[in-house]
Amino acid sequence: MALSEDLDKLEKAIRQLQIEWDKFFGGIEKKPPNDMKFRVEQLVRQYAHQEIRNNGERFRYQSLTARYNTMNELWSKKLRAIEEGKPLGVHGLKADRLPPPQPQAPRSAPTAAAGAPASEVRVKSPDGDAQAVKALYDQFMQARKAAGEPGSVKFDSFQKLIAQQASRILTEKGAKAVDFRLETKDGKVSLKAKPVR
Repeated sequence: MALSEDLDKLEKAIRQLQIEWDKFFGGIEKKPPNDMKFRVEQLVRQYAHQEIRNNGERFRYQSLTARYNTMNELWSKKLRAIEEGKPLGVHGLKADRLPPPQPQAPRSAPTAAAGAPASEVRVKSPDGDAQAVKALYDQFMQARKAAGEPGSVKFDSFQKLIAQQASRILTEKGAKAVDFRLETKDGKVSLKAKPVR
């Protein structure tokens, strides 16, 4: 098979692998896509020690390899965080390390509690505050649409994530409630959680 065809195959495989990892981290898939990862690594290694004479193909191979290595490192960190029981935000970042708020983030929450800033939604019980979680979900989806993020997040997955984070923070921090707010940076919408004592 010609190198250009292999590079097309590699590019498509990396894109598909990224989708499968997103499904796994989003709770849609139960197991990480290790088989697909192995197949992608085989494609990457196939030309690792071969001389590629065509400059365009060599550049493309190096770019795809660098992209895969960067993404693989990120997936490994997220996987390690899950195995260690560390909290993950919607995009796999630790909740306390999410980026600062940006001007384009939504600034109002219909169910924001008294004492919480207008841009925050307060969750007192991981299971009981369905209305607050629904309001936060609606804001989240609107913010994703405004930021041009592709795809959609199922409410069940979102609710499960909020419940896990709220439950952990309420238990570990001895908080009475958890304030969640949306933040947008570099076209990515994330959640920031803050304990309320």
